[in-house]
Amino acid sequence: MSWIQTSPENEYPWYLRIFYALQKRKLGWVPEPVLLWGRTPRVFIAFIRLYKAFDRKSSPLEPSLRSLLMVRISQINICPFCIDLNASHALERGIPQGKLEVLDQYSDSPIFSDREKAALDFAEAMTITGRKIETVLQTRLKANFSDDAIIELAGLIAYQNMSSKFNSGLDVPAQGFCQIPK
Repeated sequence: MSWIQTSPENEYPWYLRIFYALQKRKLGWVPEPVLLWGRTPRVFIAFIRLYKAFDRKSSPLEPSLRSLLMVRISQINICPFCIDLNASHALERGIPQGKLEVLDQYSDSPIFSDREKAALDFAEAMTITGRKIETVLQTRLKANFSDDAIIELAGLIAYQNMSSKFNSGLDVPAQGFCQIPK
């Protein structure tokens, strides 16, 4: 449980209570970050819409790559909730559990493609404070992605940083979506 309390569900706006009812139907409960974000309804709605914009079928980034990036950023930011949720999505998208278990060692692993390694290096460079996007990484990104895909990569990485830093900052624990080791 976060050190910030959530409000009773009947104190949220009606449109969020509908969303919470759908979460309860799907999951059996409402995840804690959903209740925390719900304390600022307008921001929460924008946050959900932004996620949906990145997680669309027409994205130039395949779903499995998006999931790998989200898990790796969550690991770097030490966000148990985000690791838990994003690892479960990664498994649903066909990423083998073994690949997730060595994600923090991707740069030395032959099971990650050059495309995945370039994107993961970009995620690390954007996530770890004080890192710069070096020319060598820019060249690798250009060899593996279109300009539009690189822009989308940068946006997705920034989004996941916001999400995982929010949950990590409020000490939101894992909620039991996935049992992949951290």
